[in-house]
Amino acid sequence: MKSDKISEAVVRRLPVYLRYLNELVQREVTTVSSQELGQRLDLNPAQIRKDLAYFGDFGRKGIGYDVSYLIEKIRHILKIDQQINVALVGAGNLGHALSNYNAYLKDNMKIVAIFDAFGPKIGSNINSLTVKPMEELTEAVQKDNIRIGIITVPDTEAQNVADQLIESGIEAILNFAPTILKTPSHVRIHHADFTTDLLSLAYYLENGKEDELDDNNE
Repeated sequence: MKSDKISEAVVRRLPVYLRYLNELVQREVTTVSSQELGQRLDLNPAQIRKDLAYFGDFGRKGIGYDVSYLIEKIRHILKIDQQINVALVGAGNLGHALSNYNAYLKDNMKIVAIFDAFGPKIGSNINSLTVKPMEELTEAVQKDNIRIGIITVPDTEAQNVADQLIESGIEAILNFAPTILKTPSHVRIHHADFTTDLLSLAYYLENGKEDELDDNNE
């Protein structure tokens, strides 16, 4: 099935499966059923089977999935069986944190360049990477085959940075700035909005208690 017919929800669940499968490898577990995956990940086993069936027939009836084989297939589906280079723009606190986390990534997706427009930050080192000026963005994207950009700048600067990333040839963007960005249709963009997530959690704090009261009153 073509990837453009597969929903974003399915694609977002694949890394969840991969993370748990890697845990199984560390515990020397060789096979796993959709039922076991569902229980551990709090997902419907039928949904897991359906998600994986979009990409092929990976399981064996009565046995389940070979863990190592499924890891290999999901990595191929996500295209992380190849090196994917990433550029980060914004060498502030969040940029530092993401760059430091980069050292622990086991997949072939790495932040290979960091950029900033603030003079004093240029030339500083973050996790063995030297912060470069924005003027060198296009050259670095082309030279290092960088395909994804991460934005960790203030919201007032985010659209300008996105425009520069797109002009340089970036194919996809992960935006941490609390603003909606306008991008052409050929550039995929995901928004990581901490504020929205926190506000939605706040809603459930009280509503969870109300649900418990309703259940007790029935």
